[in-house]
Formats: sequence, structure tokens, C-alpha cells
Amino acid sequence: MTVSLDEERATGPTLTGGVVKALQELRRHLLTGVSFAIPFIACGGILIAAAIAFAMTPTGPDFSHAPQLKLILDIGTAAFNLMLPVLAGYISYSVAGKPGLVPGFLGGYLSGQIKAGFLGAMLIGLLSGYLVEFLKKIPVSKYLRPVMPILVIPIVSGALIGVLMLKVLGAPIASLMQHASNFLQSMSTGNSVLLALTLGAMIAFDMGGPINKTAFFFGAAMISQGNYQIMGACAAAICTPPLGMGLATLLQRRLWSEEEREAGSAAIAMGLIGITEGAIPFAAADPIRVIPTIMIGSAIASVIAMVYGVGDPAPHGGPIVLVGVQHRVAYVIAICTGTVLTAVLINILKARNKPMRNRSEESE
Repeated sequence: MTVSLDEERATGPTLTGGVVKALQELRRHLLTGVSFAIPFIACGGILIAAAIAFAMTPTGPDFSHAPQLKLILDIGTAAFNLMLPVLAGYISYSVAGKPGLVPGFLGGYLSGQIKAGFLGAMLIGLLSGYLVEFLKKIPVSKYLRPVMPILVIPIVSGALIGVLMLKVLGAPIASLMQHASNFLQSMSTGNSVLLALTLGAMIAFDMGGPINKTAFFFGAAMISQGNYQIMGACAAAICTPPLGMGLATLLQRRLWSEEEREAGSAAIAMGLIGITEGAIPFAAADPIRVIPTIMIGSAIASVIAMVYGVGDPAPHGGPIVLVGVQHRVAYVIAICTGTVLTAVLINILKARNKPMRNRSEESE
């Protein structure tokens, strides 16, 4: 059977549109999980940072004579450990609604137990949601239908996801995470500046996505080994994208719409508490210019922090952890340099595009 040229032209955009829509849906599910997980990361990281800051000694944090600080540390650690179940649970919820919560939370918890990390949690969250969607479409008796979402689907999906995570997917994902960590570790024993550039660029690239979290969790893992400088470099890079984009909207307001200026104010607030996702609205609207710009700013901030030996004993970043950071002046310099560089670069790029856009609008 032959297909006419007109039919081919009509089919092409439809297929392309279907792929784009599927990718948009996938991104929406992932961002839903991330948005619910962010408060747990912020709460856990800040409580841990506060406890460590006030228990710090020349040889590291000492909680032996500070039971109240140890209590705060334990609470912060618990909040931080809930991040993976929440991430997977709400990714699954975004796909399948309330019946997706049980397998999602279960899969996220198991991801943490077997060291599959955030990558395992994101994958198992998606699989949980799609599995539940499949189970919801199975025709059943009208007498069984009322208990399907509250009993049958949670039990069946939870059991299947548990087996899948523990016996099939968990080990390969954990191995992949370990290889990524080993690669970064090998860089840390060689060129620290190259490692800092890599970590800073990774932190900014997808602003809370898988690449960002690979760098973040590598830095967090190094804390337990007594190496605070890796997290120090990550901490400086974490807040630079939202602070830089927010500063850009303040420096040259005419280049930005009212909506963008409002997003800039929100980005500054998020940057101050170490939430990289504050830059997402700008990257979504103009990825070609914004993403390379924030990668440069974060990479520079990370390098400055690494060169001057900034140490962060808490798994979080931004100005909010300043009280617990080692070499605070260098930390502030790193953040300010990366922030200003980001703001200046993006405004230069926006200004070059502004005259062309104005001329096109006038011609219309």
C-alpha cells in the first residue's frame, strides 16, 4: 500500500507531536516527584547543617556533650532519608493517582536500602505508576471493584514492585550509581579543579534532575568519609543558578517581562535556601541561553570554593548553611562571583536578542 505525499505530511507532525507530548508528560511526572521531595531535602539539610555548625570542633562535629544538637541531627537525618520514598511515591502518584502511592513509596524506600539512590527511586516511581495504571484497566466483577484501589491494587503492585526492585533492577542501578561515584572519586584524587568544574556544571545542568542529584549525592557521600570539600564545592554551585537569574531580572528589568521579574524574586528566595529548582522557569522558557549560562556560573563558583578549601559538613547548599561552612569568606566570594557572572552573561545574551525581537514586533 502506498502513502501519498499529503498523507505522509499529515502523519509526520502527528507522530512528532505524540512523542513531544509523551516527553512532556514524563517530565511532568518527574517534576511532580521532585517538587514534593524538595521540602524534605531543605528541611533535612538545614537541620543537619544547624546541628553540625553548633557542634563543630577543630577535629569535626562532636555531639558527645550536646544531646539537644544530636536530637536535631537525628530529626534532620530522618527528614533527609524520607526524600527517596517521597520522590518515588509522588512520581507514581502523578501517573496513577492515589493507588500509585503504596508501590511508589515502597519502591523508593527499597531504592535507598539497596543503594540505588535517586536514580532508582525515579525509575521505580515511573514503573509503579504505569503498573498501577495497567492494573486499574483490568476488568473485574462489580463486587470486587470497590476494593480494588484500596486493597487489591496496593497489595499486588507493592509485591511486584518489591520483587522488581530487590531482584531485577536494584543491583544494576546501584552498580551504575557506584560507577558514577567511582568516576568522580578518581577525579578527586587527580585534578580537583577539573572535578569542581564537572560538579558545578552537573549541578546546574538539569537543576534538581538526575545529573544534578548524581553530583549532589556524591558530595553528600564524601561527608561520611570526612571529606567536606566536595560538598563545599557543590554547596556553592547549588544556589548560583536561581540567585544569578534573580539578580539578572533586578539589574536590567527592561529585558524581562513582569512575569519573569516575579519569577526572579521567587528564584532569589529559593536560592537563599539552596534550592536550584528556582531557575527552572527561566530554563524552560529559554533553554538555549539559560542552561549554558547557569552551568558556567555554577562551575566557576564550584572551582573557587574548591581552590580555597571551602568545606560543608551538611548535605545542603546556599547561604543558609553559611553558619556551618568552613572558610566562610571564600564560600561567600564563590557564591557572589558565580551569581554575578550568571546575571551579567544572561543579560548580555538577552540584550543582543532584544533589538531583533523589538524590530520583529514593530513590523507586525
